[in-house]
Amino acid sequence: MLITHDTRCALDTVVDLVNTAPEDDTTDGLANVAGLHDFVQNHEISDVGTLSELDLSAVRKIRGRFASIFAAPDPRAAAALINELVAAAGTTPRLTDHDGYDWHVHYFAPGASVADHLAADCGMALAFFVVAGEQERLRRCEAPDCRRAFVDLSRNRSRRYCDSRTCGNRLHVAAYRARRKEAAG
Repeated sequence: MLITHDTRCALDTVVDLVNTAPEDDTTDGLANVAGLHDFVQNHEISDVGTLSELDLSAVRKIRGRFASIFAAPDPRAAAALINELVAAAGTTPRLTDHDGYDWHVHYFAPGASVADHLAADCGMALAFFVVAGEQERLRRCEAPDCRRAFVDLSRNRSRRYCDSRTCGNRLHVAAYRARRKEAAG
């Protein structure tokens, strides 16, 4: 599957956004407006203005909606969730070449809130995945103690863990030790 640079950036952003949600004993990656500001800066999200508590609340709300897309059982369910997000954002596609970037498409309306910006741009990136028949690549980590979201971009669609160096390696080591223990009797 050919993925444009903008789509890849939007997919990385939505995965990181979903993964800011607290799980069990972890803290919220968007605990305050400063955390949202850092997220916006780290992902080079433009045209968002001064961030406020209202923005933080709205972004947390769409974060949960994006998380639902990663849990969608089939493309039809994912499409319905994506359609709701994109429609609520007031999607307004337009070409732009700001800040030294080549021509690309912004899907959010000028002056949109950061939540609408994320819903429009990230929602469209996810929409392209569903249209391409790739919804199954939107996954959750299979490690028992991790439910982080990720996009499986492996050639054969076989990725099972959010990070093979942490979750995948930990499970492989545990399985190896269990086999050794069983063999030793």
